[in-house]
Amino acid sequence: MTAGRFATRDQIAQLVKQCLQEGKSVEIDGLGTFRPSAGRGFRFWPSRLPKVFLAYVAEDARSVDRIYAACEENGFAPWMDRRKLLPGQNWPRAIEEAIETSDFFLPCFSHNSVRKKGGFQAEIRYALDCARRVPLDEVFIVPVRLDDCRVPARIQKELQYIDLFPQWGSGLRRLFSVMGQAGRRRESHPKCAPLRPPGRQRA
Repeated sequence: MTAGRFATRDQIAQLVKQCLQEGKSVEIDGLGTFRPSAGRGFRFWPSRLPKVFLAYVAEDARSVDRIYAACEENGFAPWMDRRKLLPGQNWPRAIEEAIETSDFFLPCFSHNSVRKKGGFQAEIRYALDCARRVPLDEVFIVPVRLDDCRVPARIQKELQYIDLFPQWGSGLRRLFSVMGQAGRRRESHPKCAPLRPPGRQRA
């Protein structure tokens, strides 16, 4: 859009309408998808799939793309910054919001990521803060290793990680088994409060 850096609600509504008229689907992250419907204009399909936040570094993007595709194939809704963030969006806040609203947080550890400073480390720290709000018997953070890197001591002490090497397929099967079991247990309990860290206030 050229009217300004940030889109107004009217501009967003117009863009959604234009896409639907062109026969395209429009996903509203975390809510669901508007899809064209013959004779009825459009229909809204709410998202009921467990949301999985993928934390990674750029050097591992190809491997994480494979995890993203596998999540979709196995009934999960993956969230990956370069696929979900929009131009002009407040990306630090959008990432925090995505972590807060996720059912699972997957930090992807590798030789590339364990020593790299920046967003990956910040996302893990934020997720650990969010995890304090999760009941102790529930699974939220599921670390995965992309290679035989050394996982940070705090993660090793508090959480069990899953290796996606040397057998990628068996690693993914274990990952989806863990998340599937955790999701079924979660469905049997009342919905938890948002995962926002204590003391954080929205502007």
